[in-house]
Amino acid sequence: MRLNKGIVTAFQLILNVFFSILIILLNKWLYVNIGFPNITLSMIHFTITFIGLIISEKFDVFCIKDIAIKEIFFISMIFCGSVVFTNLSLAENTVSTYQMAKMLITPCAVIMQIILYKKHFSTLVRITLVPITLGVVVTLYHDMQLNFIKTVYAVVGVLLTSLYQVMVNRKQREFQMDPMQLLYYQAPISAVLLFFVVPLLEPLEQTFARGWSLIETALVLVSGIVTFLVNLTSYWFIGKTTPLTYSMVGYYKFCLILLSSSLVFEETLCIYQALGIILTLAGTILYSHVKMRDTQAVQNKDKEKRPLYSI
Repeated sequence: MRLNKGIVTAFQLILNVFFSILIILLNKWLYVNIGFPNITLSMIHFTITFIGLIISEKFDVFCIKDIAIKEIFFISMIFCGSVVFTNLSLAENTVSTYQMAKMLITPCAVIMQIILYKKHFSTLVRITLVPITLGVVVTLYHDMQLNFIKTVYAVVGVLLTSLYQVMVNRKQREFQMDPMQLLYYQAPISAVLLFFVVPLLEPLEQTFARGWSLIETALVLVSGIVTFLVNLTSYWFIGKTTPLTYSMVGYYKFCLILLSSSLVFEETLCIYQALGIILTLAGTILYSHVKMRDTQAVQNKDKEKRPLYSI
């Protein structure tokens, strides 16, 4: 039985890695080679994700937990904005620059938690943020295609995603909800929000006047399905693996995405960008190691405080 569970978990990890790489390459292909409107694509993704969640709930993949819309509306706006600007960064920047900018989410999230919630982080954790940030700065500085507007997309995407991660962690603890239960509310709210934004920034008559081929339309729908599958496979194996395994999977994704983008889109890196990527990756590995060690130390202290028996 344990062997079967191990095989199933490994299969889920492989699926998650595959879909995570596929969605980035597919979205980039839609933006670059087809020119599909960015915000419209995000709206389609939210809609398909919600449909997928409805189907998943019917098959008891997760259970719906009631919560007032007002409790989730603001964080849904942040979620919506983070997805839109992250996709804009992917559309306008190279995949390597897009991926490296996302690595700034970790130090930004730490800083936000310190400022907003006065959370304490050890000195070692703070030190590990230096190589992460320095590596990103070096890589972006030597990206010859980077300009002001592309930088704005990347920076705003990072800030909104960092804020969302900080807020969603607290919401999950506050309402005792898992990621799928929160996404069940966030996806439709985000789709509705973009439904009102799209006509202003990406007029529908221009989108439909383009005359999309059957293959192009199919690729758009497939990208929405793959987006849902990324969330579903993440939900499957979270809690079934150790934090170390989860972190290692993240590193593999990062490297495989950079390799895949260089093959598919013929993106090249200068020596300084390569060194920046190595520096950031090393900093991220150190951060994960130190963070897990600190978490384990806190858990051990909690165990020591608990009585061996109750009276």
